[in-house]
Amino acid sequence: MEVGTVDDGRLSKELCLAKRLVWGQTSRVHPANLGEGNCDNDMKAKLNRRSFLKSSGVFVAPTIIPASVFGGEDKPAANERVALGLIGSGGKGRDLMTDFKRTCNEVQFVAVADPDDQQANKGKALAEKLFGNGCKTYKDFRELIARKDIDAVVVATPDHWHAIICLEALRNGKDVYGEKPITHRFGEGQVLYREVAKQKRIFQVGSQQRSKPNFRKAAELVLNGHIGKVKEVQVGLPTGESSDEVNAGQPIPEHLDYDLWCGPRRKLPFHSGRLHFNWRWALEYGGGTLMDWIGHHNDIAHWALGLDKSGPIKVEAQNFRYPEKGLFNSPIDYTVRSEYEDGLTIVISNKVGRGIRFFGQDGWVYTDRRALQASNPEWTKEEFNPGKIKAYKSDDHRRNFVDGILTRKECICPAETGHRSITPGHLAYVSDALKKPIKWDAKNETIVGDPEADKLLKKIDYRGDWTLGV
Repeated sequence: MEVGTVDDGRLSKELCLAKRLVWGQTSRVHPANLGEGNCDNDMKAKLNRRSFLKSSGVFVAPTIIPASVFGGEDKPAANERVALGLIGSGGKGRDLMTDFKRTCNEVQFVAVADPDDQQANKGKALAEKLFGNGCKTYKDFRELIARKDIDAVVVATPDHWHAIICLEALRNGKDVYGEKPITHRFGEGQVLYREVAKQKRIFQVGSQQRSKPNFRKAAELVLNGHIGKVKEVQVGLPTGESSDEVNAGQPIPEHLDYDLWCGPRRKLPFHSGRLHFNWRWALEYGGGTLMDWIGHHNDIAHWALGLDKSGPIKVEAQNFRYPEKGLFNSPIDYTVRSEYEDGLTIVISNKVGRGIRFFGQDGWVYTDRRALQASNPEWTKEEFNPGKIKAYKSDDHRRNFVDGILTRKECICPAETGHRSITPGHLAYVSDALKKPIKWDAKNETIVGDPEADKLLKKIDYRGDWTLGV
C-alpha cells in the first residue's frame, strides 16, 4: 500500500471494531481475526472496550452510549468498567481512589498492592466502600500487574519504587497514573518516558496543578505575551524537614515486609518515623522537599514558558543546608539557579515565598494553589480572555487520565513532560555534590564537558537483583 492511500480492508475492520464498541458487545476479538466482508454478518463475534483498547493497533474514536444502558444510572456494567489497580495504599493512594470515584463513574478499583498488610487492608476497605465488593489485596505489586483483567494502575508508592513498578506495568500492557516526581533518579526517568513511547501507553504524571483553572490561566497569560519577554521566574517551595529522633533501628512490625518495602534501595535500619509519608525526607527513598514539590511548581513554570520538552543550559545549587542529626538527610534550605536560552533564569528555592512568580518586561503574574494575581488586575478576572494561545485544558486530573484510556489521547502531563520538569532538581543535587555549576545539553540530556558529573547523574545503584530491564 502506498503512503497516503487508504487500505479499505483494514478500514472496514476498524469500523467494525468501533461499531461493536458502541453496541457494547463483550467477547474478545483481535483485529487480525475479523473478516474482510460485511461486519453485520459477523455479529456473533463480540468485543468489549478493554479488548479493543489493548488489541487494536490503531484508534477509531468511539461513540460511547450512556453507561446506564449497561449497568444502571450510577454504575456501568462490569464489562464496560475501567478496572484499576492501586499500588501503594498509603494516604496518597487512598486519596487518589476517592478522587477517581468523585469524577470517574466508569472506573472500579479491583486490586490493591502494598508490602504493609495494614495499608493494603485499608485500601481494600475503601475500595469496597466506594466501588462495591471484589477488591483483592497483594503484597507484591507484580502479582497485581500480571492480572489480565486490569486496564491501568495507579502508582502511589515511595519515590524509589516509581520506575520499576511503572515499567513493569507498561510492559504488561497497562496504562499508568504515576505520582510525582515521576522517578527517584534521573536515569530512571529517561528509561521510563522512552518505554511509554515504545509501548504506546497512556501515562499521566500526578502533577495535578495543570488541571486547575488558576494555573492554566497564569500559563496562558504568559504564553500570550501579556507580561512581555520573561526574564526571571521564582519558584517558591516549602522548607525541608528535620527530626530530632535518634537514628537507630526499631523492631520491624509483623504486618510489614520491610525488605520488599526497601526494594531496590539500600535497606536502612527500620524506623517508624521514616516509613509512611516521612520517607520523603530520606534521600535513600525520596528526594526531600525539593523533589517532592518541584514536580508541582516548576512544572507550571515550564508549562507557561513552553519548555515541556526542553530544559536549562546551566544549573547551580546554592546554599544547600542539611540536617546535622536525626532521621532525615535531605536539604532543609536550598536554592537552585537554572539558566535557559535567551537570558531566562528560573530560581527554585524555599527562600522566595511559596508559589510561582513570572517577571516580564511589561508586567508580572503570580499563582499558587489559592491565588492568581497580576500587575494588571483585569487579567485575573474570570471573563478576561488571555488570547489565541490556549494551554491544554483539563478540569480534573483523574478524569483526564481516564479519558486518555478511553480515547488514547495524550494526557495533560505525560511522562517526558514530568521528567523534564524535575530535571533541574536532579542536576542541582549533582551540582551540590560536586560543588560546581553544571552545563546542560537539554536536547541530548547530557552534562557538557564533565563525564564525572554525567556519570553521577545517571547512576543506577540498585540493591540485589532489581533492575530496570534494559
